[in-house]
Amino acid sequence: MRQSLRVVMGILFAVAMLATGVTTAQAAVPNRWGFAVVDVTSGIPNPGHQAGSWPGGFNVTVTPGGAGQTFVRFPQIAIGGGVVHVTAISPNAYWCQAQTWGPSGVDLVVAVQCYRYGGAPVFTPYSVVFEQSTGTLPAPQAFGYVHYNGGAIAAQFNSAGGVNTVAGGGGVWTVTLPGLGSTGFAGNLQVTAVDPGQPARCKVGGWAPAVGAQTVQVRCHNATSAPLNTGWTLTYQRERAITGAAIPPKNFAYTFDNTPANPGPYAPVPPPVNYNSQTAVNTVQTSGTGQRMVLFPAVGVLQDHVQATAYGPGPEFCNLLTLWATSGGAAIVRNVVCYNAGTRLDYPSLVTYTSAF
Repeated sequence: MRQSLRVVMGILFAVAMLATGVTTAQAAVPNRWGFAVVDVTSGIPNPGHQAGSWPGGFNVTVTPGGAGQTFVRFPQIAIGGGVVHVTAISPNAYWCQAQTWGPSGVDLVVAVQCYRYGGAPVFTPYSVVFEQSTGTLPAPQAFGYVHYNGGAIAAQFNSAGGVNTVAGGGGVWTVTLPGLGSTGFAGNLQVTAVDPGQPARCKVGGWAPAVGAQTVQVRCHNATSAPLNTGWTLTYQRERAITGAAIPPKNFAYTFDNTPANPGPYAPVPPPVNYNSQTAVNTVQTSGTGQRMVLFPAVGVLQDHVQATAYGPGPEFCNLLTLWATSGGAAIVRNVVCYNAGTRLDYPSLVTYTSAF
């Protein structure tokens, strides 16, 4: 445990040394991204679900830390800044959070910690994505992110060139993404807790689109259900993949299961929250209490990736029941599962899918 803590603190130090120059450095480098499904505590994880902006011939690798902790090494994409998102893959009330990330030689290392509800550390498979972006995008496309840590913004990006802001604290924050606005609900959001020292869960608490900006509430909770002051990441995407503002893949999709009591299959509305890059219609349907199957037609191509996050004002959280699948060109997420404490319940969630291609 002491060894793993030393590794975490080393990465934190590296990130801190880079933080003051994040904006300047990012303006001169290409976008970098990587994703993986971590289903082992050591070695090379699932090759069908890892990809990134590194050259050919390299693999994501994993090393163990303390109980429930793993270190994910994305090859050849060392850089400061960016954001990380993590989603647990388990039939139980587990979640995973980022602890920290930063350069290690030519690679980027992400420390991930997983817990069961109540706060006991546990290893479970999970999906993890890192991305760092630069540049601008033509409307209606939009992309933005915030890494908030220690009471301040540690890294941010806004594809309209705006400066994102954060207000609040103590477990509830309001994030404003200027220039990325829309006339109604459009796009997708993902939120992940970032904390190296304690169990933490974060989610989208609310969302208020407007022409001038997207305004998003982030809520975080501790090992049970109490509000928690912690770090977090937020990403907003609209007609772009979760991997960022680089040249997008041809195959990606996202949806907002905003009426989870609907047995379905149904297509969430308004249509701009239910985007499919191949113009197919994504659908959601129930698979049991608290279990929602999401179908992304026509975009299912390996290597690929899924993230999910809960939506709403309470302490509920969501994960993936099992690894998603591809069949007949479709990506099948069976299922997104949401919990209140350790009990499954029907609850809104935001889900995003991307292929590397």
